[in-house]
Amino acid sequence: MTSKTNLITRPPVVVVMGHVDHGKTSILDYIRKTHIADRESGGITQHIGASVAEFKGKTITFIDTPGHEAFSQMRARGAKIADIAVLVVAAEEGCKPQTKEAAAAIKKAGLPVIVAMNKADLPQANIDKVKRDLEKEDLLVEDWGGNVPAISVSAKTGQGIDELLEMILLVAEMENFQADLSAAAEGIVIESSLDHRRGPSAAILLQNGILNCGQIIGTASTFGRIKSLEDFCGKKTNRVEPSFPAVATGFESVPITGEPFRAFNTVQEAQDFIKSAAANPAETAENQEGRKIFKIIVKADVLGTLEVLRETIGQIPATGDVSIEIIGGGAGEINLNDVKMAKGGNTTIIGFRVKINPDAKAMAEREKIRVMNFDVIYEMIEWLRLYMEKIKTPQISRKDLGKLKVLLSFWADKNRQIVGGKIVSGEVKKGVKIEVFRNEESIGQGRLINLQKNKKDIAAAGKGDEVGILYEGREKIQEGDQLVFYIHEKNL
Repeated sequence: MTSKTNLITRPPVVVVMGHVDHGKTSILDYIRKTHIADRESGGITQHIGASVAEFKGKTITFIDTPGHEAFSQMRARGAKIADIAVLVVAAEEGCKPQTKEAAAAIKKAGLPVIVAMNKADLPQANIDKVKRDLEKEDLLVEDWGGNVPAISVSAKTGQGIDELLEMILLVAEMENFQADLSAAAEGIVIESSLDHRRGPSAAILLQNGILNCGQIIGTASTFGRIKSLEDFCGKKTNRVEPSFPAVATGFESVPITGEPFRAFNTVQEAQDFIKSAAANPAETAENQEGRKIFKIIVKADVLGTLEVLRETIGQIPATGDVSIEIIGGGAGEINLNDVKMAKGGNTTIIGFRVKINPDAKAMAEREKIRVMNFDVIYEMIEWLRLYMEKIKTPQISRKDLGKLKVLLSFWADKNRQIVGGKIVSGEVKKGVKIEVFRNEESIGQGRLINLQKNKKDIAAAGKGDEVGILYEGREKIQEGDQLVFYIHEKNL
């Protein structure tokens, strides 16, 4: 039983959501510049999906999710991401489709919500229209008799930002968010990447307990002993407390974004946990609720563009049971690290106005890793949507491998027959399907059970080889027939 003396009041964790271009990132940038909790390092030195602000002596952690869909994916994995949601709505435009989707995700999560009506300084701002739009989404603002705080702000001038922060602290005080310092450390992976110097690393948010360097932590997909911890400004630290983000290194492999993590006493405990998760795939991150995850790495020419891409991609709704997950990325050309991160994970690399360096290109081609380059956001989104449809309903196509001309028919019994012939094109492999042609007309189909050359079993043979095959099928093969060998494969 948890002792009350171990409970502390922790800082609120706030997720900021809304329609693309309504100013979510601009509001966060203004808060970071004016209310950064640690100025010693000169401000943000890296993007880890979370940042910490300080206002009136109190701390607030902001989660910078790519969008409502990624937020929903994390929730589907059983993780409580945030305590409070700020829904950003542009005052001159009102609620857009993605605003409504974000509002639905917030309500589904059961979070207290504060509306930030951004761009209130513009002449065309229409606050009443915003409030009417919100009412249609079942979000009735306080001055219209509801319980949803709505604050007019401007990320450009700073208007209303302090009021927004005050409201966040007021809601936090009312909710009284707590954590147990004596509990085993646990939290969630916000972002993950493969660093060429430090190896697999993850931006994490601690939600309970205390996390120290040297501890063993694990997710459903990987584990590791923490080699180093850095705060959101990139400063080394040996200890992380609840509600604070950090970058952890020391994982055996790159953890999946959105996975919950916890601390273990021994490596064996962590390995047993992973085995247990693998034995129950319905509980793992990739298969939660039967969903398929389309993993991508996004590279852009500059960080500003990268942020827009992340947010835009995050707003793409799931197609059937398929959702997109951004597992890594950055600004600059596609390099070997990107390809290594994609290797073995069925991951697509998306480049936007960037090139791929020669070594990375060679490795991608060798490892058959899909790399797509775009110059227009619309074209990128369209391709992602179409590809998600393919994953949802993979297309099956036939691939012809080779042809053989039948020279002799040795033996037949029921549905099986031994024939000999010469391969005239392509190759032949054991286990493939066979279509039988006579006088250029298809007369039946069957399967290649066994393949021999010089009376010895072989796995494959190529053009010019004379071979014997054991055929299984209804039609009886004759001398002069032509056999076409083929397989069926999914087109993704």
